[in-house]
This record gives sequence, C-alpha cells and structure tokens, in this order.
Amino acid sequence: MLRRFCLYGFLKNQQYYDPFLWLALLAKGLSLTEVGLLMGFRAICVNVLEVPTGAAADVLGRRRSMVISMLAYIGSFAVFGSTQTLWALFAATGLFAVGEALRTGTHKAIIFDWLARQGRTDERTTVYGLTRSWSKLGSALSAVIAGVLVFGFENYDVVFWGCLIPYGLNVINLATYPAYLDGPRRSGAGIGQILRTLLAAVSASWRRRPLRRLLVESMGFEGLFRTTKGYIQPVLQAAVVALPVATFLSGRRRTAILIAAAAVAVNLLSSLASRNAGALTRRLGGERAASRWLWTVDFGCFALLAIGILLSWPILMIVAFVLLAIAQNFWRPILISQCASQADPDQTATILSIESQAKSLFIAIFAPLTGWAVDTMTPIVKGSNTMTEWWRFLPIVVLGLIIPLGMLATGRRRAYDRGAPAEGPGD
Repeated sequence: MLRRFCLYGFLKNQQYYDPFLWLALLAKGLSLTEVGLLMGFRAICVNVLEVPTGAAADVLGRRRSMVISMLAYIGSFAVFGSTQTLWALFAATGLFAVGEALRTGTHKAIIFDWLARQGRTDERTTVYGLTRSWSKLGSALSAVIAGVLVFGFENYDVVFWGCLIPYGLNVINLATYPAYLDGPRRSGAGIGQILRTLLAAVSASWRRRPLRRLLVESMGFEGLFRTTKGYIQPVLQAAVVALPVATFLSGRRRTAILIAAAAVAVNLLSSLASRNAGALTRRLGGERAASRWLWTVDFGCFALLAIGILLSWPILMIVAFVLLAIAQNFWRPILISQCASQADPDQTATILSIESQAKSLFIAIFAPLTGWAVDTMTPIVKGSNTMTEWWRFLPIVVLGLIIPLGMLATGRRRAYDRGAPAEGPGD
C-alpha cells in the first residue's frame, strides 16, 4: 500500500495552477486585496466544513470521502479555467474548499490506520515523510509541466484545465483502495454518531494541553507559511523585469521560465526535507526539540527576507522564500506525527482536521489583511523618493517576524518526545 499512498500524493500534487495561481488571478483583473479575500474565503469555507467532514470520514468511510474530494476539485478547476468574474471565482473557490475539507486529515488517517494494522506506528514520521516526499516530487514535475503550458499558450487559464487528467486518475486510485481502509465504520451510523465523534474530538483537543499547544503551533507556522507563500509569484514577476535574463522573450514567457525553475527547485528540496524529517528529529533529540529549531529557522528566513526587501535584492528574497518552503516541509511530518500520537485511534481524522482548521482560521483572518496592507503600501512606495517598489512587501515581513518570535518566547526548552507533556515549541 505504500506505493499506492505515494501515487495518491504524486497525482494529487499535479497542481499545474499552483506556481501561477496568484498571477492567474491578478491577470483576471483582481487586486491583491481581492486575491487575499478569495484565499480568506477558501479558508473560512474549509474552517466551516473541515471538522464535520473529518468526523464523517471517520464514521461513514474514508475512501468515499476522498473520491468525492477529488470530484469537487475537478469541478473547481473547470470553473476557474472558464471564468473571469469575481462571483464565479468565489464559487470555484468554494468548490475547492469542499475538496480540501473532505481530503485534509482523511488520507493521513488512512495511512496511520494502515501503519497500526501493520504494527508500525513508531514509523509515523518516516512513512509520512516518505509519502510527502513523493508528493513533492509530483509538485516538481507539475511545475515543469505548468511552465511548459504557460510558455506554450501564454495564458494562465490552461493550467486549470490541465489538472483534470491527473485528478481523474486519482479518483480511480482511491476508489480501488482496500475496503478495510474505510476505517472503523459503524453500520447504520448517521448524523448523531458524526456529532458524537466530532464533539469528543473537539473536547479532547481542548482538554489535552499538549494537543492544544500543537494546534496553536500549527496555526502559527502553517498558517503563516500559507498566508505569505503566494507573494513569491509577484516577487518573481517583478524580478523578471529587474534581471536581464532571456530578454528576447515576452514578459509572460520569461515569468513562466523563472517561476517554473524556482518551483522545481523548491519542490525537489522540499521532497528531500520531508524524506529526512525523521532523521532531523532523531538528530536533534526529539520532535519538540526539532520544532523549536524550526521556529528559529523560520524567524531567520523572514529576517533574510527583510534584508532583501530593504536592500532591493530580489535574489535574496527568492532565497528566503525557498528556505521557508524547505523549513515547512521539515515541519509538517513532525507536527502531524505529534498530533496523531495525541489522538485516540477512532478520532484521528477528526483531530487532524481540527489541526488543519486551526491554520485555516489564521489564513481566513490574515490573508485579506496582508493583501490589503500590501495594496495600501503600494501607492505610498510609488510616491516616495527613498523607497523602492520592493518595500510594499514589508507587511509580510512584520507578520513573519512577530509570530516565530512569540512562539519561541512562550516555550520553555526541556527534553520532550512523543507521548510526554508538551508546553511550548521547544519542550
């Protein structure tokens, strides 16, 4: 089954739209504030749907939830590729959120259930890192294909249509998983059982201090990364103008080459990071020690980004974004393993959905605010004789420095590993 799990991640990450999503939306006439509103709307929809759908997956069957998720994605891509109007883009975003809500936490629960049946629960971080590394390899290939599509068609809408094929193949892959991976379903289960599973998981998340702290950390690290990562696209687009590379090509084709190259590098390095998350944990003496180290790295990356912005060095900014992506891919397997170790087996999908909901809440609040702040800074920067165009991205840096610093300041450094009490990022 490990090969099937890896195949799922590989196909799921054929997201040809991802390296160009913000540019595609900006090309449709949206402002960064409106892009932020779309990201926030998606996060709110996921926030509303994610925990109930996680509970439904635990009670009604995980395979079925995953298949419906892929179909919702397919519908979303079709709408994104065929519309320019804001209201229709909100509808497409809503469909995408349905797919996210049904998927997030559910496939991880399938993997962890299989590991438990195989007696290999101590391999959670390593196995999840392996499957995530294949996902990142898929993303690397996806970036190449996306670059070819944009270069060839000089149009961003084609990247949405291209996603229909791999997602259709993933429907077949998931539908043919063994029946026992549906999880511990109860026959005749209905809304009442779903609500009981949901309430029990929410109660456990609040009462268990280690789990509560992990959810806060997820909100900070994952939410911050997902709120800010999209800004690499306008940064790279601006860098195309600043860097004298392939000037004989059109601006959109140069942007396609640069973004595809950056995305390939990010995903290949991220794949290595995910694959070595277990080794990093062992080297640093436990999952909590590794978490604190990664919070420090996160702070350092945003400090590097600040230097690049203030000195108008686009290469330094790009390096900072790449390092943030690598750190996030070390972080994710470590965090997921800790959350799973704190959850009861029959609530795993629900707990993992609550974890994802925490970061979605962060995005729902800060994505529109960050977009508005950057849009607000833009005319100020343009009217200044001392600030360069890069300074409009300073709100990202402010947010990126405050959160890691706060998490490091509130944690107490002491030895910790799975199953022991956790109180902070370095416990």
